[in-house]
Amino acid sequence: MAFESLAMLEKLEEVSAYSRIALRQFPKYEKFLLAAEIRAALTEIKRLLIRAAKRYYKKTTLEDLDIEIELLRSLVREAVKLQYIDMKRYEVWSAKIGEIGKMLGAWLKNVRAAQGSAETSESSARANPQPKGRR
Repeated sequence: MAFESLAMLEKLEEVSAYSRIALRQFPKYEKFLLAAEIRAALTEIKRLLIRAAKRYYKKTTLEDLDIEIELLRSLVREAVKLQYIDMKRYEVWSAKIGEIGKMLGAWLKNVRAAQGSAETSESSARANPQPKGRR
């Protein structure tokens, strides 16, 4: 696995552990609704992170991962609006999610830059073909 994915996986495990603590505060009737959606989002983020680390072409998987992180942020905001968690817990939780988002953003930027430089070198090679030799 790439260094970026290992560091993100470590942060994701921190978020998962914190989420388990925070989800205990949810009302019993929400444990199978919003809490289950948050747990499912965390599982999907972990799945996509491992998939991105294993794939050669990472861009699409990383973009899917970005979408899933944004969904998790939205679900956590919904939990605070419904007053299932207090503002202090929300601030800590969203900061932890934000760290993962920043790491993902940097990784995605590197992948896009690498892809852009590869496309640039391909297009310049097509635009300036080298002569095959003298005759």
